[in-house]
Amino acid sequence: MTPNDTDLLTSTKWMSVKDGDPRARAIYRRHYSCYRYVDGRKPALFVGPGEKMVLMTVECAALWVWRKFINDSGQTGVNNAVFRLEDRGRYLASELIREACEIAWLRWPGERLYTYVNPARVRHKRDPGRCFLKAGWRHAGTTKGGLLVFEVTP
Repeated sequence: MTPNDTDLLTSTKWMSVKDGDPRARAIYRRHYSCYRYVDGRKPALFVGPGEKMVLMTVECAALWVWRKFINDSGQTGVNNAVFRLEDRGRYLASELIREACEIAWLRWPGERLYTYVNPARVRHKRDPGRCFLKAGWRHAGTTKGGLLVFEVTP
């Protein structure tokens, strides 16, 4: 998180928190992508290296993580590394996604935003990634490992 992240927030739903915020870390630990160390350690930081922005709803009902980093996947842009909505009655997932995108484009203007969805690990539904599609994202392929790739551009 940079000192300017809080200034970027025009949303009334999201607030910027630091990587390692205990409330955000607790939500992350319930996300299917949470890395579990064999030796049982639970590091304070959970996002990983690179530029990052951690967003949480004011009521701690949802967590969103943006991460810009270099990897060997061939994907370019800013990655949505985590999205977990725990209080489904309070917000529409697609509404939260749209606002998180607007915040990202304030920090990284013009960047492609992308995410991976593991269809085997999300709640069973007819179309995994539906909330991203409803928010205006498009299906952009499938990884060799079977993850669905979704993307959106400004």
